[in-house]
Amino acid sequence: MTQPSSTPRSRGTVLVTGATGYIGGLLVPQLLDAGWGVRALTRSAEKLRGAEWADRVEVVEGDATSVEDLRRALEGADVAYYLVHSMDGGGDLARRDRELAEGFASAAEDQGVGRIVYLGGLHPEGADLSVHLASRVEVGKVLLESPVPAAVLQAAVILGDGSVSFDMLRYLTERLPAMVAPHWLRNRIQPIAVDDALHYLVGAADLPAEVNRTFDIGGPDVLTYEDMIQRFATATGLRRRLILGVPLLTPWLASHWVGIVTPVTADVAKPLVGSLIHEVVRREWDLDEYVGQPPEGLLGFDDAVRRAMRGVRHDRVLRDVLAVTAATVASAGIGAAATQPETRWYRSLQQPPWEPPTIAFPLVWTPLYADIAVTSVATLTRLEGEEKVDEANAYRRALWANLVLNTAWSVIFWRLRRPGLAAAEAGILAVSSADLARRAARAGGRTRWTLVPYPVWTAFAAALSTSIARRNRTR
Repeated sequence: MTQPSSTPRSRGTVLVTGATGYIGGLLVPQLLDAGWGVRALTRSAEKLRGAEWADRVEVVEGDATSVEDLRRALEGADVAYYLVHSMDGGGDLARRDRELAEGFASAAEDQGVGRIVYLGGLHPEGADLSVHLASRVEVGKVLLESPVPAAVLQAAVILGDGSVSFDMLRYLTERLPAMVAPHWLRNRIQPIAVDDALHYLVGAADLPAEVNRTFDIGGPDVLTYEDMIQRFATATGLRRRLILGVPLLTPWLASHWVGIVTPVTADVAKPLVGSLIHEVVRREWDLDEYVGQPPEGLLGFDDAVRRAMRGVRHDRVLRDVLAVTAATVASAGIGAAATQPETRWYRSLQQPPWEPPTIAFPLVWTPLYADIAVTSVATLTRLEGEEKVDEANAYRRALWANLVLNTAWSVIFWRLRRPGLAAAEAGILAVSSADLARRAARAGGRTRWTLVPYPVWTAFAAALSTSIARRNRTR
């Protein structure tokens, strides 16, 4: 157990599980500022070293599945925040979450903890819930049925940079000027700004001992997901999005679509999308009577979006898709227009015996151009997502230069009829293509090797062009 360098103890000790997660990481400094001594349970203390508040908390290294680790972490704690739930879609999610909650509640009782606080999901009563949302509801019930008083706060979409549900909304809006949407995106949702959610979570630690119940939390606006997309666009200076409703887009299909369009993986998107098929609106405001609203009132949707996006670089994927696609299509189009294999001049050239038939060239170049576009967009998306701006800009420059060289060869060979100059230019193109493939590989990701066929082909084309030039030196 790592002891804090200086932590106030005037209000007692709280344990925060999930301190390396989004909500947990923001909650810890709020609790410290409120005068609580904070202890964090994490499987890896190394993950907390970069946090600004790391030296102000006790760190207990352990696993929430271990009874011994839980008891050690909960010893002497007055309040315990349970911010653990599965979002990976693997295994029996409901069983794992239930067993984790039961183990946590039992350890909290053994250690004499005075209160458990849990952040669950807002949901309609009696509805046929998605597996993920039903599991979160069940976890809340497990904690409420334990001897330790519990406050189960229930929220819908949390608006803040780093919130997975907010990231899904952000990237869908930024990357898609037009989209198809299932009819259930017109269900009502009551989102909440992350700062307001933290206000309620901190306040829940001071609830009277006899309070053992759920509390709905939400912001002042009730919107559909479609409304949220349009208002996000307006708040961030984007044009209104074209949204076409379709009746047959299931949550399973929608989650895989989200996994393709956004950085949110399909496994994580699935529970989020599954939650959108229900109307999730705050039914009561009872927690306000205990802890009050934030001093400046609840933050509206538009202000919450602007606050969340403050200092965040706008996603450039849409611009990259349009720019890379346009440049690649232009290069392919100009090259195709310049190519004249049926001219008397070309037929008069001496060809090496290993030259492929003419039909082979469009059959090879068409998928190669598609490969250039897809790999380049994926590479730029990855680099910008990792905030490697200089590398992304360098890749763009390398790509534009390569496409210019690509187009120039066709003009030099077919229009200017300069085989020697075309051969030299082809050699430069091959080197440029190898450099582009190297940059894509260095960026990593699933497409790291997909550009390799391009330099292989351009090297072959350079060899072929050189052979033609040597055989026709007087031309």
